[in-house]
Amino acid sequence: MASFLPNIAAVVSINGCISNTAAALTCGRLILPGLPFNLNKISATSSGVYDVKEALEDPLDPAYQESRIPLEKACAHILFIIGEDDRHWKSSVYADIAVKHLTKHGKTNFTLLSYPNAGHRIDPPYSPFFSAALDPVLGVPVLGGGQLKAHAVAQIESWKKILEFLHLHLG
Repeated sequence: MASFLPNIAAVVSINGCISNTAAALTCGRLILPGLPFNLNKISATSSGVYDVKEALEDPLDPAYQESRIPLEKACAHILFIIGEDDRHWKSSVYADIAVKHLTKHGKTNFTLLSYPNAGHRIDPPYSPFFSAALDPVLGVPVLGGGQLKAHAVAQIESWKKILEFLHLHLG
């Protein structure tokens, strides 16, 4: 939203991708296609949970350039929160690309918080930990990653940082 709408002051991205994923995003006349999943790169565990970490197509592939979010257009302050054990997709890689891209464009309006052994769903503190959850796009249970204690710490610490960030940039 901050790349397309002028009045967005602050954005929190939790384990986000640098591209729009799955379904198309429409904002006025603009349509950002969804970066697809390669179903051939999905594998099933013995418990019937799917591992989709490698399935999202490469957002740097020129074939999917139109799916990329033009982060450099955002004037908003951006807080990236990353679980380093995200099994849903390569959040750490995407955050690194985003930071390099923003820096290349002379932007300093971002902060990156990275949590070792935290998974994909970094929800508010004391939310249940799910190492796997039903994916609303794929309609199957997928690995989320993370280790219980480290993930809980990430939920508590990131929530404090989110509130500080929003208070700072939204008043």
